[in-house]
Amino acid sequence: MDTTTLAAFSAVDLLLVCTPGADWAYAISAGLRERSVLPAVAGLIAGYAGYTLLAVAGLVVIVASSPTLLTALTLAGAGYLVWLGWGVLRQPATLTASEQALAPSRMQIMLKGAGTSGLNPKALLLYFSLFPQFIDPSTHWPVAAQTGLLGALHMTACAVVYLTVAALARTVLKTRPRAAWAVTRASGAMMIIVGGFLLVERLAG
Repeated sequence: MDTTTLAAFSAVDLLLVCTPGADWAYAISAGLRERSVLPAVAGLIAGYAGYTLLAVAGLVVIVASSPTLLTALTLAGAGYLVWLGWGVLRQPATLTASEQALAPSRMQIMLKGAGTSGLNPKALLLYFSLFPQFIDPSTHWPVAAQTGLLGALHMTACAVVYLTVAALARTVLKTRPRAAWAVTRASGAMMIIVGGFLLVERLAG
């Protein structure tokens, strides 16, 4: 793959990653609630690593060519967004000392992060619609290698952006309870709205 193609993909991909959504909401929540943001971000990256492996294996093409399966995955992702958003709205932006004792383990945080990105409808758009536009079967690079490289670039962008978002949430919002409360509630509401819109769109179609 030539550098022009990689640069163009990176620019478009970074724009998508920097668009607030479910991943951002989870990163912000981790920055406000967890002692370390690394498990949460690692979980988000793990979800995209799963997508990358499926794409390299060629399963993405199969899923993309099956409207029924694609609709089922989109509905599952939309439903998960609504559930996750509702959980964000119900929980406080910060934890008290007594609640910290009941905080989830690192593995639980990672698994929830993997579910957040793995069922994120934006991931379906990225892997099913964006990746094929930058893959050229006529080059000497195998399609699997091109897909793996694009996936690695995407995961790198996600790691940088989400670590930054979580760190900013911790340093800027944690000392401002009212602002943290507003941002957390806005994130949860946004996830519910996006998930609800996708559910209505798919079910109506």
